[in-house]
Amino acid sequence: MFITDISTKHQTILLKKPFKTALRTTDHAESVIVQLYVSNGLVGVGEAVPTMMITGEGIESIEATILQVIKPALLGKNILNYESVFQILHKTCVRNTSAKAAVDMAIFDVLAQYQNLPLYQFLGGEAPDGEFLELETDYTVSVNSPEEMSEDALEYVSEGFRILKVKVGKDDIDKDILRIKGIREKIGSNIRIRVDANQGWKAKEAIRAIMKMEDMGLDLDIIEQPVIAHDIEGLKKVTDSVLTPIMADESVFSTLDALEVLKLRAADFINIKLMKSGGIFKASIINQVAQECGVECMVGSMIESHLAVTAAAHFAASKQNITRYDFDAPLMLVEKMVDGGITYDSNLIKIPNHPGLGIRSLKEERRDVREASS
Repeated sequence: MFITDISTKHQTILLKKPFKTALRTTDHAESVIVQLYVSNGLVGVGEAVPTMMITGEGIESIEATILQVIKPALLGKNILNYESVFQILHKTCVRNTSAKAAVDMAIFDVLAQYQNLPLYQFLGGEAPDGEFLELETDYTVSVNSPEEMSEDALEYVSEGFRILKVKVGKDDIDKDILRIKGIREKIGSNIRIRVDANQGWKAKEAIRAIMKMEDMGLDLDIIEQPVIAHDIEGLKKVTDSVLTPIMADESVFSTLDALEVLKLRAADFINIKLMKSGGIFKASIINQVAQECGVECMVGSMIESHLAVTAAAHFAASKQNITRYDFDAPLMLVEKMVDGGITYDSNLIKIPNHPGLGIRSLKEERRDVREASS
């Protein structure tokens, strides 16, 4: 079962509302869709998103990496020898993690289809009693004025979400406290609040602000990436100084990054994203190392469509050490570009028991792309 072709195409989808964090503002989701073909006729799909402020990749660089670097290295390889295939994939170039993640997803899609299993079962997860496996996602409140964020938070709660991820870190930290205080007062005490500073705070001011919010009784579930990614000592200082659990996100791309954070006990949790790790193969190693150290993980996403988030959800559902899920990105899009994959029932993600990723609507498009590239 040999890899015979890898093709790409662009996808752009508008967001219902601009997405704002401490790092960027965007009103659309742009990605590269990958189709990977094997000699028995199976086709796997994957998705890579450009996030210049995090991974350093753009649309053009992702596509060039896949077609000019990864594709020549993988053509003709037996996909059933997947340990070797993944090693080749990750040795083709340094970094370029989103490009690698898209190809990684497509490989896993093919492997699970070949075994006639949904991907989460192929990865070792348990089959549910019913038709779907369910996970609960949070919903993200973009950073805006305290008043607008409070209204947005109330709207999301009214739609059934029980966990909110609140973006802060874009400007004055005292204003961030007002944002979170306003949201807590608006939504009440029964909703969990996760705060994501996206590297926007300094260690000392983060400690002061978190302790103040603890004293105010704001009852925060977790604080994500309070300091700049490379400041592991600062991250540890925050973790050691406050009661609220601290999560590392941008500080952890690779297994080596995770080892440094875990060795120093610089964070209480790790947020794994396929676009950072380079896909499921490497993400599984990060999670395993964290589990051995007694540290639970969350799996999140960038601004990705149903395709990439379906892959992330399958991965997350297969690992017991992954206990938190941040998979709201497809809900922010004005339309769903694929048929199949995950579906949403308010705050619940439903993963169907279809082979592989369960993406169906790209079949005709895959043939078109393959014929155009042959």
